[in-house]
Amino acid sequence: MTTDTGTAEWDAGIEVNPVAGHIGAEITGVDLSGDLDDSVVAAIRAALLRWKVVFFRGQKLDHAGHVAFARRFGEPVVLGRRGSASPVEFAEIETTADRLELGGKFGMEHEEWLQRRRHTLLRGWHCDHGARIDPPAATILRAETVPPYGGDTTWSNLAAAYAGLSAPVREFVDGLRVEHRLGVGYQPRPGDDAYVRHLLDHQVASLHPLVRVHPESGERILYVNGYYVEQIAGLSRAESRAVLDMLLEQAVRPEYTVRFRWEPGSVAFWDNRATIHLAPGDNAHLGFPRTMHRVMLAGEVPVGPDGKPSEAITGTEVGRW
Repeated sequence: MTTDTGTAEWDAGIEVNPVAGHIGAEITGVDLSGDLDDSVVAAIRAALLRWKVVFFRGQKLDHAGHVAFARRFGEPVVLGRRGSASPVEFAEIETTADRLELGGKFGMEHEEWLQRRRHTLLRGWHCDHGARIDPPAATILRAETVPPYGGDTTWSNLAAAYAGLSAPVREFVDGLRVEHRLGVGYQPRPGDDAYVRHLLDHQVASLHPLVRVHPESGERILYVNGYYVEQIAGLSRAESRAVLDMLLEQAVRPEYTVRFRWEPGSVAFWDNRATIHLAPGDNAHLGFPRTMHRVMLAGEVPVGPDGKPSEAITGTEVGRW
């Protein structure tokens, strides 16, 4: 565990070293491919709840070990559709390889897709599958091949972002609901756009509380992101846009973030309920491969401070992927 002064302490044979003021800790003294003692699992879970994302370096996980480690913390999600780079024999693992993720699938290369997805500064920030009625509780991402430079990932602590709001603003947002929809903010290509057609044919949308109560820690979470949020219910579109822009800027203030430099064998384990993250946008032009494997853990339906759960709008139901 880690003291409030930020110094590392040993717990269950592992050491937790914070790497930023509000979020992120590196855990040493553990081999994730081994048969982990229950006390080690409990210590990792406690560090995850405290620091929102934890990092491990120099791990020797293969696909089987990755899935086995994930199962110590929850039930892995089995996706109905995965990219072509994902291992056929491990349905719980989704592989993202930069040059393969789109690779002309919708008539554009990955770099163009990133540009159209992130045409504003905040659009790339997201939680995983945030438009679902039950977004994943956590994600465990493992690096296989990384570029010699570039390709870092950044996370932000949404509990700290909420706590950093003024009291009147916290009171205002506590009772609001916001629509999360797949593909919000994507800038279409001129003329025919196969990706837009794909989004329209596979709509996923939910009405989530704008402030979520964390099911384990009880913290209030500013539940916003740049990729899925559409409109705050009950507000005009102009009012909604102004409020969401303000809240998104608050959510990703530098003091609430941590940036991680990947190495082969690195593992990042984050609480998808309490963070948003920004995948790298600085490596597509470099030509270096970047291959990552992820396992997501099944999550709960978000609940607001008023005790009311999220509502499915279209294309999503609890537990069905």
